[in-house]
Amino acid sequence: MQGQTNTYTSINIRMYVPGAVLALCLPCFLSGNVFGYEYGEDYYYNGISNGERLQTKTTQIPCPPQDLSRWEKLFIMLEDSEMKQNMLLQQNEDMVKVEMDSIRKELHKLNNNKACIQASENTCKCISEQINRNLNQAMEQLREAADMYQTQNNDTLQQLLQFSKNQATRLTKLESSSLLGAGLGQVAMKTFSTYPKEQEASNADSGKLERALMATVADLQRVHAQLAFFQRATAHRFLPSGCEMALLFPMRSKHIFAEVTPSMSMSLQSFTICLWAKVTQSLNRTVLFSYGTKKNPQELQLLLARHSVLLTVGGETHLVEAHSVVTDGQWGHFCAAWSSAQGLATLWVNGENVARVPGVAEGHVLPRDGFILLGQERSRSGMYRDLDSSVAFTGKITGVNMWDHVLDAGRIKEYASQDGSCDIRGNVIGWGVSEIIPHGGAQYIN
Repeated sequence: MQGQTNTYTSINIRMYVPGAVLALCLPCFLSGNVFGYEYGEDYYYNGISNGERLQTKTTQIPCPPQDLSRWEKLFIMLEDSEMKQNMLLQQNEDMVKVEMDSIRKELHKLNNNKACIQASENTCKCISEQINRNLNQAMEQLREAADMYQTQNNDTLQQLLQFSKNQATRLTKLESSSLLGAGLGQVAMKTFSTYPKEQEASNADSGKLERALMATVADLQRVHAQLAFFQRATAHRFLPSGCEMALLFPMRSKHIFAEVTPSMSMSLQSFTICLWAKVTQSLNRTVLFSYGTKKNPQELQLLLARHSVLLTVGGETHLVEAHSVVTDGQWGHFCAAWSSAQGLATLWVNGENVARVPGVAEGHVLPRDGFILLGQERSRSGMYRDLDSSVAFTGKITGVNMWDHVLDAGRIKEYASQDGSCDIRGNVIGWGVSEIIPHGGAQYIN
């Protein structure tokens, strides 16, 4: 009977232990507590010989709750890493898509808007700079997102690898003490073996992100090249930024000019004249601005002569000239200043002082009741039919302003900027305020 009892007990142990132990420890294993089991010493050392049933021992398998948080944190960490990775990839894709849609809309507007053909070079430049800033911001955001994702991914992987090493050490110890521990250790090692796969997946996602960034960079470079080509194609037709309109003098004719009515008397002892002009072709004498009276039709003139700019006060005997400062077919900002007290006359082109001559009409005062013409000069007879077509201006003029004092160098340089230059108003002549009437074929354009 004793032999039969031992045989019966062995059979029960073999049949019961795997099922019961797995049934009781499976929740612990699934919840991350597989390593919290501590085996009783009497279970391995003749714990059954005292006649106690195996069920009593196996039902007391501990499942301490203190190890639950380790595995939970591990799996939560894995899920958070994958979720953050997906969110970053989606955010990057949405950001790139929004930037590309915005750029395509800008290109579509530029290609379909006929008015932009006559837009200023600075406007195109501003658009290009704005797009470049948007592109740089998008690329910077993509780089930051990629770096952040890579950093988080590396930190997570390091934590997982370190944790796996610690758990592998514990599993090795458990394998030497129990077959059950060895079986569970094999299962756990299979779980840990998936971590390199996680790293491979992360590396694959990083490769996809890098390829997407390279494709985006290539698209942006193509857009930038198209904008540069468009800017070069329209550079010769633009208006200075802020100038919504200009006077067009389509051809050289004695009938084509513009008459200006000043806002105050022209009896001046000092002045500053500034305007934007783009001459189609400058001959030996081409008039930009002229003030004449019955006594002296050439009392005050701002002229072009080939590639030079000239100023006369009180007649051609008082002449100021700057050479090689004018280019046909390109916009230029021209300013002339004079003071009777010192007789100092200066010429400015594109914000740079190109001529400075003392003793010009010193003590002279401009007479009142004259006529101001743009693109032409008053005839000696005072009749429009007697105007001279050889001095007529061809091209575009805008931003015409005149002050009753000499502007300082800083103001002139500021007004020569193409950004918002037409917002300035002179107190003698103010562009957009003073009455400027075109005659003949002269007309306003925008």
